Amino acid sequence: PSLFLTTIVQLVYSPKERVQSSATSALIAVLKYNNDKVGVLCMVLDSLSNLCEGKVSVKEEGPKLEPDRVLRLIAKWAKSVGDWNFLVGPLIDKMFAEPSNAIIVKFLSCISEHLVDAVDVVLNRVLLQMRVQNEMNGNFLTNWEGAKVSAVVSTQMQQALFDRLCPLLILRMLPLRVFSDLKSSVMYSQPLAKNAVLYNADINAIDQDCVAGLLLHRALSKFEFEDVRKLAAELCGRIHPQVLFPSICSHLEHAVISQDILKIKACLFSICTSLVVRGMDSVSHPLLVKIRKLLENILLWPSLDGDEVSKAQHGCIDCLALMICTELYRMDSLEDFNFDKMTIVGGNDHVDTATKMSVLDHVIHQLAQDDNILVSHLRFHHGNSPNDAPVPAPFRLCMANVLISACQKISDSGKKPFAWKMLPRLIHFLEATKDSVIRAACIQVMFSAVYHLKSAVLPYSSNLLTISLSFLEKGSDQERMAAAKLLASLMASEDVVVKSISGGLLGVRSLLSSICSKDTSAELQQVCRTLLECVSLR
Repeated sequence: PSLFLTTIVQLVYSPKERVQSSATSALIAVLKYNNDKVGVLCMVLDSLSNLCEGKVSVKEEGPKLEPDRVLRLIAKWAKSVGDWNFLVGPLIDKMFAEPSNAIIVKFLSCISEHLVDAVDVVLNRVLLQMRVQNEMNGNFLTNWEGAKVSAVVSTQMQQALFDRLCPLLILRMLPLRVFSDLKSSVMYSQPLAKNAVLYNADINAIDQDCVAGLLLHRALSKFEFEDVRKLAAELCGRIHPQVLFPSICSHLEHAVISQDILKIKACLFSICTSLVVRGMDSVSHPLLVKIRKLLENILLWPSLDGDEVSKAQHGCIDCLALMICTELYRMDSLEDFNFDKMTIVGGNDHVDTATKMSVLDHVIHQLAQDDNILVSHLRFHHGNSPNDAPVPAPFRLCMANVLISACQKISDSGKKPFAWKMLPRLIHFLEATKDSVIRAACIQVMFSAVYHLKSAVLPYSSNLLTISLSFLEKGSDQERMAAAKLLASLMASEDVVVKSISGGLLGVRSLLSSICSKDTSAELQQVCRTLLECVSLR
């Protein structure tokens, strides 16, 4: 094969269809005949890599050099392989030896399902590679982040980055079911899995003798490449919730105490990924209640737009929104999810009414609550307990942003139960509260609901129209602008919603005309002028 494989790979890209077809058939035949010889496969990968990098030129101008043309053929060959245990080890070693070789990464992605057939080999190779890598240090990363470094140092840093990303990329290729095997001693060491079942994890007890422990260590390490930390945190989200949540909750708790923003963001990324890939297994975990309270504590911190605390708070908002979306996923009725049936295992946390609520109920409760309710049950105590105080408006605005974020993320199947649970309570709350800032936030939530939930808001469309007109006429500046957006969203909604409010639009024209001619807010005038044009066209 060494005498002709490079030529065959080149001919696959021939402009002559007959030559291309013959080369394709020949390449598949050679691979199938040598399906137990990893050296032949490596020759093909090297030839393709050299071709794509321009180290070897194609004699005739042909199709664009897209690696997938050959990699698709290799995928066909993969079906003929009888025993992957003999092939996978050398292939992974080749990737570790050439971590920046994109062709090898793409090839392993093509055969990711087959990697499961030799998963013990894969995990052991990855574990060994990660364990022998040196710990990062602050000086090295300072050089990496510096404005100017020599070409030699830059190359060394790039190589170090690829070396540390490489084993993580292999883990990313593996199907989720590999991370679901709690009996795997390579993925989860026995002590870690045993402790996880008891929902008990020590902050310092990250077991680095297993893949899961090393992932947690990389994700939460103070000194690490940002790309490596992000990918490790993402992969932590694939860890079985029974193992992930006790550990990540413990780390998040300590990060909140020390206000370690870097670690908080890594924990948030892992939790969000877990909610997305694990669904109800994650959202129904008993420790989610404690995690939710920790996120709320972060949302109580003072912050400025664009600072690191603010960025962490945005992450908390998105995380809470994902909890809501996961609760409501594939639910045809409100009874499909019963948070009360969950059992809180272990710990000394006080189980109150709020604990038994779904995340959606809890968020709505925090936003649309009596102004006299105190914040003591939200705070995360460390040392002396703070004095009770009313729930601050910024925190309640964060709850509104959680609902807005959930509106943007919710699946189609969750839109109706989301609207059914949220809108009636916010509509009722608007009639009772006197806080104009919170009212404006609630109207913003309604605007997002109409815009994103579409026809799911139909049962409440008349109420929403009444609210928009009422606050547009006599609200604060914030309320009026939010009401104008709500009205615009209703008028631009699906036909069934527009039809349901058509009767109520008769008196809109005079109100909009009045605002356009008399109002002092130029921005509101512009919005109302546009709305007036739309009304005139109907």
